[in-house]
Amino acid sequence: MSNNIISDTPLPPTISLGPFQGITDHIFRNHFETFFGSVDKLYTPFFTAIHKADSKNLQGAELDPVHNDISKLIPQILSNEAAEIKRFAGFCSTLGYKEINLNMGCPFPRVARKKRGSGMLPYPELVDQILTIYFENPSLNLSIKCRLGYLEHNEIEKLIPVFNKFPLAELIVHARTGKQLYKETANPSAFNQIKNNFRKIPAYNGDIFTLCQFTSLRAIMPDVDHFMLGRGLLADPFLAAEIKGRQFINKKSLLEAFLYALFTDRLRETNYALTTLGRMKELWSYLRWSFDDPVNTWRLIKKTNSIESYEDAVKMIFSAFEWKGSGFANPKNSD
Repeated sequence: MSNNIISDTPLPPTISLGPFQGITDHIFRNHFETFFGSVDKLYTPFFTAIHKADSKNLQGAELDPVHNDISKLIPQILSNEAAEIKRFAGFCSTLGYKEINLNMGCPFPRVARKKRGSGMLPYPELVDQILTIYFENPSLNLSIKCRLGYLEHNEIEKLIPVFNKFPLAELIVHARTGKQLYKETANPSAFNQIKNNFRKIPAYNGDIFTLCQFTSLRAIMPDVDHFMLGRGLLADPFLAAEIKGRQFINKKSLLEAFLYALFTDRLRETNYALTTLGRMKELWSYLRWSFDDPVNTWRLIKKTNSIESYEDAVKMIFSAFEWKGSGFANPKNSD
């Protein structure tokens, strides 16, 4: 799709796409790279329940190097058991991966109450135990994605000496607590206050929805060289490219082509199962905010119940509504 680009002057820092269950699968990642590019690192949605070295849920296209660029993709695990993390790392190493990521940021209560995801953050002794066992004989580099805390923003302060004990490949900090889920606003000031206390300055994640927001964050934390984008990049797939100084001709037609390719390939992989509609609706729940009429955009998509009705809805949206980009910053209506 390079013929759509009228300038291409990539600039630092590193930009990564955060993982989303049900959305950022290998089909999404590959098409995103083809149509938009500009993302330096990608993460799989988390794997869990790895009870043996060749667990069935590790098979298939999500990790298969045939379907993934293993030089950019980092497999992620959700676990609070060192043995399980080591099994996952061992399997990924056989496929040629160099790093895995431990999810200590998932905020959902059903995960957190089991002391997994962000639910691990109030227990530095547990984290220390897990990392001690893992790094006794690591088969792969290990990075961590976490939050500032589960209940309070300052919980991470007790984890800093734990993280600093180990040769983590990277630490990515979402500037919220687990209890906040994705509500309210991120707290870059709290991140900024603690970032220099780590062996290596962490990557920043949280509420980057526009180029202006990124520029403002970059100004207050110029020493941060990795920013993870999540909802902002799902709402506006061009955001990473804009951060890196790239411009595109006719974004609207390029986005429509991306959505067609994504839907078509997902249909083929599922043998045209209607579950594909649910996955596309998950993406549209973010994407709608970058159209000039997000409420009616969502209404058209939400009511679809067949392949034909979905395709008709998409055609109507691209015909009737304007693409404005960067629309997720202040969503007010969610019906």
